[in-house]
Amino acid sequence: MQTRNKIFDDISQLMTNAMGVAQGARGEAETAVKGMIDRWLADRDFVTRDEFDAVRAMAQKAREENAALKARLDALEDGKPGAATKSAKTGPSSGAKPAKPAKAGATKKTAPKADPDGTKA
Repeated sequence: MQTRNKIFDDISQLMTNAMGVAQGARGEAETAVKGMIDRWLADRDFVTRDEFDAVRAMAQKAREENAALKARLDALEDGKPGAATKSAKTGPSSGAKPAKPAKAGATKKTAPKADPDGTKA
């Protein structure tokens, strides 16, 4: 039969308690370091992953729209019929008559200018 030694039991209990204290200290240290890192990152104005992904998606969409507009512009510059879409029909290709040039010697009538104090000049 094996006998129990009180000294070994006490040392074993002491080591068990020391491990518990060490694990608790480790958890507190991790929490403190995580808090410090979070504050440091917040002070640096870094963006979150969600914000970054949202801006990246907007930039990709803008690049695609720019490419489509460039293709439409190139087609319009080349004079290809049917290249303009509904939104492009407000320009010269919409069938509107161009403005007539002004006649020589014609003056445009304008309202008389007022002085800063409100009287007519």
